[in-house]
Amino acid sequence: MKIKNALLSTAAATASLFAIGATAQAATVTVKAGDTVSAIAADHNTTIDAIQQANHLKDVNLILVGQQLEVNGDSTTTTSTQTTQQTTTTQSSAQTSQTQAQPSQASQTQSSQTQTSKLAAQTTTQTSSSTSNYSNNGSDSAAKAWIAGKESGGSYSARNGQYIGKYQLSASYLNGDYSAANQERVANSYVASRYGSWSNAKSHWLANGWY
Repeated sequence: MKIKNALLSTAAATASLFAIGATAQAATVTVKAGDTVSAIAADHNTTIDAIQQANHLKDVNLILVGQQLEVNGDSTTTTSTQTTQQTTTTQSSAQTSQTQAQPSQASQTQSSQTQTSKLAAQTTTQTSSSTSNYSNNGSDSAAKAWIAGKESGGSYSARNGQYIGKYQLSASYLNGDYSAANQERVANSYVASRYGSWSNAKSHWLANGWY
């Protein structure tokens, strides 16, 4: 009887670790093509406001492919329920569950790594494409310089709360790299994906006071 109780306690502890692990994986989401903040919020049982506050988003309608978002939802309800049911089975069922859990966890880890590698390759391709496709004619260059002057006076070191650099980009967009080259690259990608050109971005700024 003591051996049976010990085995069941071990199974319960293992189940708790699985549940915690699943929750940790759900805490950060990498944005992929077609994602929206509302869809991510629905998938992780949280709200748009919670995601906006956790990530200091300037505009909840704008997220970039490859961007890392903190999500405080809980997507582990099914896993926790199934694991709890397993801990109430007989000694033989508990031992079988422990034996099968290890290869399953390894498979999930390998699958996650593969998906991350594919997403990274896709993000690199899309960013490169977006940057190369934005219009860089004389009118766009003038519009870009105009926006930089309005946002920061043309200074790469300008800061206003979470907004950083020449184009006052959110710190989350720059991903910790505040160099002039990265500011230019991210600004071009942002404008290309949202407005199509710097001229269009300037028109939006004139109408709304921001871009």
